[in-house]
Amino acid sequence: MSGHSRIVVAVLFTLLLGACIPSLSNPNPRANLEPKLVSVDLPRYMGRWYIVANMPYFAEDDFVGSYAQWTLRDDGKIDDSYYAHKGSLDAPLKHYQFTDSIVPGTNNAEWSVRIFWPIYASQQTLYVDSDYRYTILGYPGKKLGWIFARSPDISDEKYHELLGRLDEMGYDTSRFRRVPQTPEQIGKPGFHSPGDKD
Repeated sequence: MSGHSRIVVAVLFTLLLGACIPSLSNPNPRANLEPKLVSVDLPRYMGRWYIVANMPYFAEDDFVGSYAQWTLRDDGKIDDSYYAHKGSLDAPLKHYQFTDSIVPGTNNAEWSVRIFWPIYASQQTLYVDSDYRYTILGYPGKKLGWIFARSPDISDEKYHELLGRLDEMGYDTSRFRRVPQTPEQIGKPGFHSPGDKD
């Protein structure tokens, strides 16, 4: 692909990304609060994180059993591996590979995620507990958000506690849906249902 063609593809992808991320009104009275990023101990932050919940959007539609595996490289960048099943936990495990870079001056809290050159997305760490068992990630403008955990399933009590943190940050928590990590979770209220378009 020529350099000009790559630029055209990149521009089109950027326009598509902007168009496909919902810009819905946010009823949270704290919606205009600036996000407060938290510093991250990178070695402790590495490893496997299960995606417990997110704000539905096109790139993760129909994915279940999803998780990320982060590995710190010698050059300071992060190998970001995303794994998920499409539509059913019996479906083959899909794998997508990204490269993340730490945004200077953010105490490791903001990462620039290379989708493919030259397309990058921002990932902001909004919360991580002292034991590095749970973390909340955000996206500029509160258009997207994720709850991650070291275990594939968490209690309803813990989930609502984390949603409460997002509410305090100004997120519209009514838009969050849990990601099924076990067969019995598929189709349950509050969870993604493969095939649904939110």
